Amino acid sequence: MRLSDLQNKDIVNIDDGKKIGNIIDVIIDKEGNMESLIVQKSKFITNIFSNKDEMEVKWKQIEKIGEDVILVSMVIY
Repeated sequence: MRLSDLQNKDIVNIDDGKKIGNIIDVIIDKEGNMESLIVQKSKFITNIFSNKDEMEVKWKQIEKIGEDVILVSMVIY
């Protein structure tokens, strides 16, 4: 699977069913393994107390990669 394939998928939190956003970048470790995804937050997730419009989703938080979505398990405050 290519990064461009992942970027076309929505990131959805399975804990509350809300769309988190879309992948804009990845972090790769020294061995060449994907460590985490950088996701641009959707307008529903942006917190008025946070000025960051992106968040990091660790690879271990990914539960399932489907045809159209990537399901992740995470608590968002």
